[in-house]
Formats: sequence, structure tokens, C-alpha cells
Amino acid sequence: MIAGAERRNDWTPDLNAAGQPHYLAIADAIAADLAASRLSEGDRLPPQRLLAKRLGLDFTTVARGYAEAQRRGLVEAVVGRGSYVRAPAPLERKQGRRRSAADFSMNLPPEPADPTLVERMQAGFEEVGRDILAHLRYQAFGGSAADKDAAAGWLARRGLRPPRERLFVTPGAHPAIQAILGLLTRPGDAILSEGLTYPGLRGLAGQAGLRVLGLPEDAEGIDPEALDDACRREAPKLLYLNPTLRNPTTLTVSTARRIAIAEVARRHALPILEDDAYGFLPARGPAPFAALLPDLTWHLAGLSKCFGAGLRVAYVVAPEAGAALAFAAAARSVTVMASPLTVALTTRWLEDGTADAILRFVRVESAARQALAAGILPAAHVLADPIGFHLWLSLPLPWTRSAFLDQVRVQGVGLAASDAFAVTTPAPEALRVCLGGPADRAAIREALEDIAEALRQAPAPNACF
Repeated sequence: MIAGAERRNDWTPDLNAAGQPHYLAIADAIAADLAASRLSEGDRLPPQRLLAKRLGLDFTTVARGYAEAQRRGLVEAVVGRGSYVRAPAPLERKQGRRRSAADFSMNLPPEPADPTLVERMQAGFEEVGRDILAHLRYQAFGGSAADKDAAAGWLARRGLRPPRERLFVTPGAHPAIQAILGLLTRPGDAILSEGLTYPGLRGLAGQAGLRVLGLPEDAEGIDPEALDDACRREAPKLLYLNPTLRNPTTLTVSTARRIAIAEVARRHALPILEDDAYGFLPARGPAPFAALLPDLTWHLAGLSKCFGAGLRVAYVVAPEAGAALAFAAAARSVTVMASPLTVALTTRWLEDGTADAILRFVRVESAARQALAAGILPAAHVLADPIGFHLWLSLPLPWTRSAFLDQVRVQGVGLAASDAFAVTTPAPEALRVCLGGPADRAAIREALEDIAEALRQAPAPNACF
């Protein structure tokens, strides 16, 4: 397999017409080029970081693409030497059983398994489809009055009651963050965040030429004194926070710490971008920053972590009327509007109680999966919240995150390394383990047992790199 090691480092797939997630497109490109003899068995693929740079993608996207190709039997990872093309092979067997790869690298809520609930969800879609032509037309940006009323009712559960003119329905959190960054920053500006934060923020900030500075923190959240010092030294334009069940560490900022952070932000007139993606998962979570500091907080309530990643709907609350007008102009230029069909389905689910039923299921199932994890993984190395559907795994010495990823990948388990989240360097030797998505409890248990078994082992002699 080494013979072709040096002649394929220039392999660069064309993903422009893929029409699917980039990580799947990478795996498909390996399969297609192998079938067309543009790649041969034994060829070495480019290092993941090099290919990510060539394609303009995040490192984790390329890593997932290689892992997907390995799951299909197209790639073999040789520890310390790289990834090599191999002929397609059957999935590996464990104890005589055929195993399917388990991708726990993407943070999705558990998918409803109750047929009655699934039928209820489908009925809502069918009802919305009765007016399909209306949903194929352009709509006013930010949502109709009915959509905003449904959104306001949902946000009221978090103690927020924004007026319609400051409330917007957007096509997911990502474009909303992009629009807010565009309003508040210019290339070269500094923005602040937790030391481990949402990878999407890092990607958008990088595209905008912004400096993201991570703040030190403890078990209650970022250090208010460090925030005050950073405001004096760096004149940041924005503080980004994911304060409830944070991705990736599962930390929820305490009420007392939220008040202290809000006081510092007010003192420096520092806008806060509050990404409340997981805020609805706790039945009684702390009050959001938008309730503590409404005149400086941009509140972002995405629904993907409540109902499913494919539901690209998020609610944005602007801090005041002038900011709302500016946001509408900025976001409209990027997104035009949220999908009327998706928004109509969301509004119906909120109005007829389907949303409540889905959220109840997500809470119960997440708690059951966290209980599984608590009984299998060593507590000393795990940060988790009983109501969340991911956990943060710190690796014991002498494991490194890259070596551990390779180890569990061989067993068909995909995880997310700390590199994707780290604002400050070096990144910790830790991984995010996602417990949601289409996997059932049996698959979750099996993957957790594989992870626990790997933790009990020592890395291969050349695996720590």
C-alpha cells in the first residue's frame, strides 16, 4: 500500500455540483475516482488539513469525509502515516455480528420512535401541503403575522415577549449569525466567546476576517473579570455566548454568573449574541440574557436542536427597533426569506401541540441515553447534563485525541475532536460524543461500550501524535 504513497497528495475532488453535505461528497468522490481509475488501491490521500485548506472547508468536515470513506471500506488509516485508498470491502465484524458505522460527531436530537407521534408529525406536513402553491411564492422577510405570533408564544416560555417589529423568522441560526456579525463588525475587529465554542461561529468569523478571542471560565461560565479586562484591552464588538447546555462542554451558565456578565457588558456597552439553541431543553432553565439585558442582547433561538436539524428555522430578537431595521436589510440580502413551507410546518406544530410532544420525547429520550452513558463511561472523564444529548469526554493519559479518534474509527464510531471548538490553543485532549440522531439505544450502548473499552486500553506504540 505504500508504493503509491507520494503520488496522490495532489488529489482534489470537485464538490461544486455535489448537492449534498461536503463530507458525503468527499467520500463519494473517492468512490467515483477509484471506479474511474483516477485513484488506485494503495494511493495516499492528502493530509486532512491540507485538503481542507485546498477546498476551503473546516478540518472537521474533511475528517468526517475520510471517516465516511473508511466506513464504506474505501480508505484505510495508518496511524502516523496517513490515509490510503483500498478496494471496497465488507463492513468489519465484531464478535461475529455485522456492524454499521455509528456517527456520533453531529449533534442532533434523538429522532422520535413512537409511531403515533411520527404520524402526528406527518399529518401536520400533509395539512400544510394542502396550500402548497401559496408556500411556493415569495413571502415577506421575517415571517407573517401568524408565524411571528407562534414564535412569540414559543419564546414566552423563556420569559421573552418581544414586539413583532423586533422579532424575525430566519432560515436557521447560521445565516442569522452571519447577518449580525456583518452589522456589528468590520474585518480586523475582535469578538469574544467562550474558549470552546460553536464551530459555526469560528467559520463565519474567519470568513469575515474577525479575531475570535476565547475567555477563561470556571464551572459557572466565563470569568466576568476576564471579560472586563478583554473589553478594556481589545475593544471587542461582540460577545458570543451559548449559555445553556453549551456545545460542546454541556455547561449551563448559572443565574448569578449571567447577572455578573450582563453587568460588565452594560458597563462597556458590549452587545451580546446569545445563541440559545439548547435553551428549551431544560424544563426550567435560567433566564436568558435577553431578559436580563434586553437593550444589548441579540437573542437567537434555533429550533434544530428541539425538533431536528433539517428544520432550518430560527427566531431572532433584535435589541431595539433601529437594530431590527438594520438586521432585516442585512439578512434579507443574504437569505431573501426563510422557506415558507418549512416555516408553515413549524408554525402548525407550535399551534397544534405537536412541538410540545416532540420536545417531551427529546427530553425523555435524552435523559435515558445520558443514563446509559453514565453507567458505561468513567465519570471522572465526562462532563454531561442529564437533559442534554451530547457529552464532553476528556481523555486520560497517554491518549491523544487524534490517536483515540483513529482507535474508535476502526470500530466504526465517529466522534468530534476538540480542535473544531477550540478558540484558544492548544486544544484540550477531549472529544464531543453525540447521543442523538437516528441511532437507537442499542446502537448508543454498543458505541459507548466501544469507547469505554478503548479508554481502558493503551494507545498503540506510534499512535500518540
